Amino acid sequence: MPEAPTAVGLIGAGTMGSRMARALLASGRTLVVWDISAAVRQRERDLGAIVVDSAREAGEQCDVVLLSLPLPHDVQEVVAGEDGLLSAHPLPGYVVDLSTVDPETSRTLSAASGDRGVRYLDAPVLGRPARCGQWTLPVGGAAEDVEAVRPVLNELATVVRHVGPVGTGNAVKLLNNLMFGAINAITVEVMAAAVRVDLDPRVLFETIVESGAATVSDLFREIGPKILAEDWSATFSLALLEKDNRLGVEMSEAAGARMVVARVVQCLNSAGVERGLGPCDTSALIQLLHDYPGPQETTPA
Repeated sequence: MPEAPTAVGLIGAGTMGSRMARALLASGRTLVVWDISAAVRQRERDLGAIVVDSAREAGEQCDVVLLSLPLPHDVQEVVAGEDGLLSAHPLPGYVVDLSTVDPETSRTLSAASGDRGVRYLDAPVLGRPARCGQWTLPVGGAAEDVEAVRPVLNELATVVRHVGPVGTGNAVKLLNNLMFGAINAITVEVMAAAVRVDLDPRVLFETIVESGAATVSDLFREIGPKILAEDWSATFSLALLEKDNRLGVEMSEAAGARMVVARVVQCLNSAGVERGLGPCDTSALIQLLHDYPGPQETTPA
């Protein structure tokens, strides 16, 4: 007789978590979900997940619990809060955080989990939401723990790579997203500059994309059309990029790295969030640059 599918917990079924939920359900696994949003909980229930009333309840029903949450504080609360996973009876065996947080948060929660006999890993996602199943997951934690949860993670990613101890998964992700921020910033900058130099931005975009030049990236191919269409619906929100880049700069500078380009990009990200563009796609940052008046003319004395 075939072995019954193993239940997997998922805390957070938003933009990324909802894709994880669909992949896990499609694999035939029993999925136990908790999300702060009643609408999201109902949606996941309708799709076939078991919906519970707290992270603690999810931990009591599953040996492996995945997290997909926006902020370090959210992860802290879900793991170690009053009704969090570490209050479960019985406790889950493994907590795998697929959120993007700072390495110190991962290390702190790993230590707290380890004190209770729960194994903790950080495995943030490299890849856009729609590519769930083809993601890369850099995983920080003990090698044997990575192997134990690999069958679950393989349903979400084509590459599951052990990159070092707890915290190193998030170090990879934050450094990657610093590069994302830089590419996003220079893309919106050159598209805005095209207007200033009397060049049709569509001509600029199409010429570069068709050139095969080394400057062409998948991100440029993706956000260029969004800028041209003025489509600011978020594939990846500016608020999340600002958070990721801030954590990346803080992590790197705390270790003694000199972050020159990333600091400038982060100033632009922060200005966009302050302008109210946080919920919009990262490409909406171009709105700041369209408003920029340019160098002021000076009159000789």
